[in-house]
Amino acid sequence: MIRIVVDAMGSDNHPHPDVEGAVMAAREYGVEIILVGDEARIRPVLEAQRPSNLPIRLVHAPDVLTMEDKGEELAFKARHKDAKNSMAVGIDLVKHGQADAFVTAGNTGAAMVTALFRLGRIRGVERPALAPIFPTATGSCVVLDVGANPDCDPLHLLQFAIMGSIYAEKVRGVQRPKVGLISNGEEEGKGNQLVRDATPLFKASPLLNFYGNVEGKEVIGGKVDVAVTDGFVGNVMLKTAEAVAKLIVDKIRNAIKAGGLPALIGGLLIKPAMGQVKKLLDPSEHGAAPLLGVNGLVFIGHGRSDAIAIKNAVRVAKEAVEAKVLDAIKSAIEDSLKK
Repeated sequence: MIRIVVDAMGSDNHPHPDVEGAVMAAREYGVEIILVGDEARIRPVLEAQRPSNLPIRLVHAPDVLTMEDKGEELAFKARHKDAKNSMAVGIDLVKHGQADAFVTAGNTGAAMVTALFRLGRIRGVERPALAPIFPTATGSCVVLDVGANPDCDPLHLLQFAIMGSIYAEKVRGVQRPKVGLISNGEEEGKGNQLVRDATPLFKASPLLNFYGNVEGKEVIGGKVDVAVTDGFVGNVMLKTAEAVAKLIVDKIRNAIKAGGLPALIGGLLIKPAMGQVKKLLDPSEHGAAPLLGVNGLVFIGHGRSDAIAIKNAVRVAKEAVEAKVLDAIKSAIEDSLKK
């Protein structure tokens, strides 16, 4: 049985959504759940869910990494061999083969630093990358990096592309994923120096189905399955996309409320369609983004994750384990080193 560690102290409203989502996942997906965190706070929430005979166990971790943990203090808490925070304890379960994947909705920076220190990088990978799924006109697109690496060189982008392509193929089920390099123009030669220097590496790689440069509109339009950029541009792109999605839904809702009876009737008629659109734009549908490049499966969700988001994060982690994503990425990076 696949074993997924859930950081029960991760979300902004922990431990309720974290525990509730984990229990839902154990019921629906047939995985073993290992809840990590403060037992005194977790156990009452867990018992309220009546888990009965579900394969759920609790590992006590008295400490929590928060948004206040930064710099040297964070590094110390992330790497200390006797660390007792929920991220360190949970990731160590993966490191020592006692679990197959780790899921958290906690501080993204803390999760990345802890995973990097405790799991290390895959041999040949210089930087790990965070790779969320963007909704597109034709389905979805893996976009990376979105914040782990604000400053990159061309080799980093090539490695992101290889890892993202493997993830799209193994987990998203896309055959020969089309890979785009995010730029300010479609034409070759456009973009900053990083994009121009990365282009020949992408074109020369036999591991990539390189589409070429893509602007934001091509990404959202579904022209590529994997879109690659540095963490600075990717994070701006992610935050903008989330804000625009929320703005559209809020504006439509407010317009219906302000439009009187005819608008309310029309709102009722389009409610099913709006539900589908809202679901498409809802980050909780994908649950969490994989941190690709560390030597273990780590998934990081939004701090505002609810129980549904946590449940879906466990589903995505389960799919990655079943697809043997980690082994596939290791093999692809090994091949790239031989070229």
